[in-house]
Amino acid sequence: MEKAAMMQTAEEMVESFVDLPTIPHVATRVIELLDRPGVELDEVADMILADQVLAARVIKMVNSPLYKPANEIKSVKRALIYLGFRHIRELAFTCSFVDVFEGRDGIFDVRSFWEHSFGVGVVAKIIAQRVRYPDTEKAYLVGIVHDIGEVFLSYYRQDAFRALLESVKGQPFRLVEKEAEYLGTSHSEIGLCIAKKWNFPADYCEVIGLHHDPDQAVLDPTLCAIVNLADLFCSVRQLDYGGSSWVTFNLAEEKAWAILKSYAPNLADLDVERFCYELDDRVPEIQDMVKSIFQGIGAKEPS
Repeated sequence: MEKAAMMQTAEEMVESFVDLPTIPHVATRVIELLDRPGVELDEVADMILADQVLAARVIKMVNSPLYKPANEIKSVKRALIYLGFRHIRELAFTCSFVDVFEGRDGIFDVRSFWEHSFGVGVVAKIIAQRVRYPDTEKAYLVGIVHDIGEVFLSYYRQDAFRALLESVKGQPFRLVEKEAEYLGTSHSEIGLCIAKKWNFPADYCEVIGLHHDPDQAVLDPTLCAIVNLADLFCSVRQLDYGGSSWVTFNLAEEKAWAILKSYAPNLADLDVERFCYELDDRVPEIQDMVKSIFQGIGAKEPS
């Protein structure tokens, strides 16, 4: 199917979505502040504390197994000191997104969406470190938001989505291909339309729109390839929307692998089997973190 036709269908579909949420102001403010030279810790802390729900979630996440503090962290300022500016960017950005998707359970429940999204973010960051990509936090953030189109399709097009999944029960399939066949577009195009509405940076938009086609990327094919491989690894390592999409892949045949080997020739020596076992060790951490995010926010206000 022609990409232009799929984009047109996606644009029309997104325009038809009622009550489409807007991007949280704090998410864009976090990126803006932390990219600004000379920003003060107190300024960032005050911005996060202005949203008490966000502040409480930051505290919960920094105490999760993913960040492994030696002692419980009870304040936003301590979290900032512990994590550093770049890591607090990824944490605050992530937490601010939880509210956007909360209560939007569709064919996929929101928790399984977050498990996959965080999984891709974490694995993308690990791959970025392996290939010495210069901005590992960006790889993490883009990994988290790569599938925003999926959760909206699952929520706003439930009947069509359910019929799609029923048609492939018991068969291996790639969801993006079945979406194009059934809906005339896919979560990649839907996500790109939403990312543009939310004024995401251009390289974020490119990854969201092309994370299944990294060889078509122009702005940052390396970043696209990182997220593509992270997505594939998570799809076969227990972070796969509850097993709804059955995917197998041969790494040597993946276009993303060729892109990354060209970018970082040392990657050819990667022990893929060992790498997969390392990723398996991270799965419980990611699941525990998602569980902690969705637990009720306590009455005590952080400081």
